[in-house]
Amino acid sequence: MKRRRGGLVRSLFATAAVFAALVVAGCLLVDSISSASGTAEAELVRSAVRSAALTCYAVEGAYPSDLQYLVENYGLRYNPERFIVSYDAFASNVVPDIRVLERGNGA
Repeated sequence: MKRRRGGLVRSLFATAAVFAALVVAGCLLVDSISSASGTAEAELVRSAVRSAALTCYAVEGAYPSDLQYLVENYGLRYNPERFIVSYDAFASNVVPDIRVLERGNGA
């Protein structure tokens, strides 16, 4: 009878260990998917800023000196509470350096 009880305890322990491993793997998978989604959204914001800047250059013959000009005159919209957009315009005839960081991810 002791052997059976010992086997039952080992079996329950093994089941609990497998369940815990599955829970940890599931949490890691969800975190990975969230991270990939945030990166994709940041790239979409970067693309929108670049597109607005290129449109401004095509229409006016110069890149805007700041991001606010694109927001006010070219309909650029993004969530400033979620993203930090760095728009560095060197000269009016040089494509600006555009960087987008997601807040809360090391920013």
